[in-house]
Amino acid sequence: MAVPTPRLRLLLVTRNLPPLVGGMERLNWHMAQELAHRADVRVVGPRGAAALAPPGVAVDEAPLKPLWRFLLGAQWAALRRARQWRPDVILAGSGLVAPIAWLAARLCGARAAVYVHGLDIAVRHKVYRALWHPLIRRMDTVIANSNPTRDLAIAMGVRPERIGIVHPGVDVSTDALPPQAVAEFRVRHQLGQRPVLLSVGRLSRRKGLREFVSDVLPAVAAVMPDVLLLIVGDAPTQALHAQAQTPQSIQKAADAHGVGGNIKFLGVIVDRAELAAIYRAAHIHVFPVQHIPHDPEGFGMVAIEAAAHGLPTVAYATGGVIDAVAEGQSGHLVAPGDTQAMAKAILDTLRTPGALAASSRAFATRFDWPVFGDHVFRCIAPPSPGGPQP
Repeated sequence: MAVPTPRLRLLLVTRNLPPLVGGMERLNWHMAQELAHRADVRVVGPRGAAALAPPGVAVDEAPLKPLWRFLLGAQWAALRRARQWRPDVILAGSGLVAPIAWLAARLCGARAAVYVHGLDIAVRHKVYRALWHPLIRRMDTVIANSNPTRDLAIAMGVRPERIGIVHPGVDVSTDALPPQAVAEFRVRHQLGQRPVLLSVGRLSRRKGLREFVSDVLPAVAAVMPDVLLLIVGDAPTQALHAQAQTPQSIQKAADAHGVGGNIKFLGVIVDRAELAAIYRAAHIHVFPVQHIPHDPEGFGMVAIEAAAHGLPTVAYATGGVIDAVAEGQSGHLVAPGDTQAMAKAILDTLRTPGALAASSRAFATRFDWPVFGDHVFRCIAPPSPGGPQP
């Protein structure tokens, strides 16, 4: 009688989990959920994460802030769990916690892996580059969220054969939204028949909303005066290194350029059904990411989320955005900073509403969360004779 092969034991260490809100938090939550289908998973995360963890995933918590307390608490928790549980793989959810994963892996003889997002490699902080970069280079596996992030990892000295590329995922099962939800949303916010642009995400300098309302939205409004930009999100408070653009500063810029009445802030939306209704009510997702040296956009998960709802994206082709938007299929890419091209692409797309809906959804299926989980698992636990299997 064959002896069952033991499941792989995996310890995920991350600061980016709910109750924090954002793309990295959704990614790490889904990473824990998907890997738990394929391995025995435990997590070291921020205080409050245990109550919101995927079913069946136990969490050891560390104080969320200040940052030094989280790093010390997470290191202690990871070392304790490594010694007691003896995981096969310790995976860091970002470059920030790579040293924690590496040290814990050395303690118990596990493989050390890290999922990097772009900024966690490119950040210019001297202490970070002196202490964090050498340990990221020594990880057994580095998983990059895009081709440009892979290039950053190679430039900092990671050996190419140790790098895998796994794009962030998305929930493509969006058909459960009641048909009336979109109509009710448009009525509730008095949208009428207005063409609606949508921005979703933290209001950081890199996201470029203030520049968009100053340099692009006026050109769109000159042709379509009733156009409305809905803004979902708020200025970052817990994100590391992010420089904020507050709602007040964005509104002031819009007022100064005559489009103050063409924008509306909806704040942070955590209800997935409400966010789905917003995606469905809009005509274009705009992603005016700024090309800022040493502050790259690692991927652009929101563009994939929009595509899953049949909403095309118009974006600047910078950083990992080039992997998140398929030209002519899920939207359009224009040269970074070319505001005239951005305005033209938006107007052209508004003139043919719905034309890219089906192809956008088809593009999004490549990023379904189960597909993401399969790819991550293959990166961290490649098949080997006699080794643990899913």
